[in-house]
Amino acid sequence: QVQLVESGGGLVQPGGSLRLSCAASGSIFSITEMGWYRQAPGKGRELVARINSGGTTHYADFLKGRLTISRDNAKNTVYLQMNSLKPEDTAVYYCYAQIATYYGGTYTRYWGQGTQVTVSS
Repeated sequence: QVQLVESGGGLVQPGGSLRLSCAASGSIFSITEMGWYRQAPGKGRELVARINSGGTTHYADFLKGRLTISRDNAKNTVYLQMNSLKPEDTAVYYCYAQIATYYGGTYTRYWGQGTQVTVSS
């Protein structure tokens, strides 16, 4: 009943930029935290950035300065602006959201299907 749909991935040259989007839809009462993880080939999933409903952000140390996470609460959408991309940023990027589907309900983490980002010349 809840869906997260990502967009904005693709192929970009080193030094380039991409903006990822993730829109949540369905039976949503409230969303607290939203964020992004990534998984490179042969590696585990790692946190990229997260943002709470008040706009407080957190970034992975190794990505600070190159990323900006933001959200539009009216649209239930989270964005990830990535600049100065490097080949090692190549990965599948997954968004998530902590969502309660009714008043007083527990918050459950929902995931998007993933979007491929490839940084290559």
